[in-house]
Amino acid sequence: MESFFIQHPLFRQISQLVTEQNKEAYIIGGYVRDYFLKRQSKDIDIVVLGDGIQLAKKLAEQLPGSDFAYFKNFGTAMVKTADYEIEFVGARKESYNHHSRKPKVEPGTLDDDLLRRDFTINALAINLSAGHFGELLDPFNGLHDLHNKIIRTPGNPEITYSDDPLRMMRAIRFATQLNFIIEEQSLLAIKTEKERIGIVSKERITDELNKIILSPKPSVGFKLLFDTGLLALIFPELNKLYGVENVNGKSHKDNFYHTLEVLDNISEHTDNLWLRWAALLHDIAKPATKRYDVEQGWTFHGHEDKGSRMVPHIFRQLKLPLNEKMKYVQKLVLLHLRPIVLAKETVTDSAVRRLLFEAGDDIDDLMMLCQADITTKNEYKKIRYRNNFNLVKTKLKEVEEKDRIRNWQPPVTGELIMKTFGISPGKNVGIIKDFVRESILDGHIGNNYEEAYQLMLRKGHELGLHPC
Repeated sequence: MESFFIQHPLFRQISQLVTEQNKEAYIIGGYVRDYFLKRQSKDIDIVVLGDGIQLAKKLAEQLPGSDFAYFKNFGTAMVKTADYEIEFVGARKESYNHHSRKPKVEPGTLDDDLLRRDFTINALAINLSAGHFGELLDPFNGLHDLHNKIIRTPGNPEITYSDDPLRMMRAIRFATQLNFIIEEQSLLAIKTEKERIGIVSKERITDELNKIILSPKPSVGFKLLFDTGLLALIFPELNKLYGVENVNGKSHKDNFYHTLEVLDNISEHTDNLWLRWAALLHDIAKPATKRYDVEQGWTFHGHEDKGSRMVPHIFRQLKLPLNEKMKYVQKLVLLHLRPIVLAKETVTDSAVRRLLFEAGDDIDDLMMLCQADITTKNEYKKIRYRNNFNLVKTKLKEVEEKDRIRNWQPPVTGELIMKTFGISPGKNVGIIKDFVRESILDGHIGNNYEEAYQLMLRKGHELGLHPC
């Protein structure tokens, strides 16, 4: 069986080197899997029976413009070209210490190497040896599992997941990305071995979480994480959203499944990872703010404010970046109710100005998040919300064109106030600056220097200040 993708001259070139060095070598893992799935891949893993370092070095010498790197600690070598990253490694077998997912590695056979793979769909190999060039090796029926969309481990799943618990996350991630199902015994093993996830670094867990979030339908992965018990261990704040309480016949929606619906909705329109994170966290503080009121029923007052204050802690716990990306998520969580509230009320220019001022360049993302947050099953309500929401969008556009508030800085600065009145930094500077800004946002004066300057003088006079 000669596969189309190994007709690429690169594979013939590697095969020639393999023959010259009297070795055996195989394309293995993700590249083979992705070929059968008709997915593009630039990462090629080559397993060599024996030392693959010299083979990699020779290939790099023959490829103009390529880069060669040798990783002594891992016994691997990498050849990078403009189109591919080709990793060479000797066939090996692994044994694990119970307290670490880092295996003890020693040379092994091809069977050893395939058996140590996480899933059958990643244990496919293509022979590069001259006499058997292009032949498929499939000892664990991985091709069958690919065709039937099944995630299955080559060996005993409990041992597979106990040895390297990150594989539990990878199983769920592959199921989510590829729309596969996890085979029953494998799924049961994840539930059994879930506590082992504690030995995996937060960075590796979050890397898999991000891949789940970036999948076409992320809810698939989060439901699996929840059902297996992993979510409670790796992301307890999200897990706490699950459940419905009922008092005197009044209940609230299940905020866990609502959140997943919002995440799926937003994922249909953007691959922005951080906007998807904002969708995942927009209601994160609802468990902490949930109250039952005899008159109103269930309330979650202030969940947007508390939620935004929870974002840094969650990002820190998950080893996510504590930079402008975190602040972006914070901002969207804090403001996510504002357009919806506007849609329910009379839309005033003043309210729209404030929203534009606070959201800045993120206003379009905020509006996308808010639209995704409309998950009611009541068709009448859904139509009404969306019609009102469209009015808000129109008003935003009108006010932005008229008042130029997005990313706006008030025409009166603290420096101008101090210079005009000959005062040092202090309370009065803040009072005047805030008064001018609020007057513009409320529409009492225009968004221009002349009116703002005159208002500054009047407010200064009220405070007993006089221009120099």
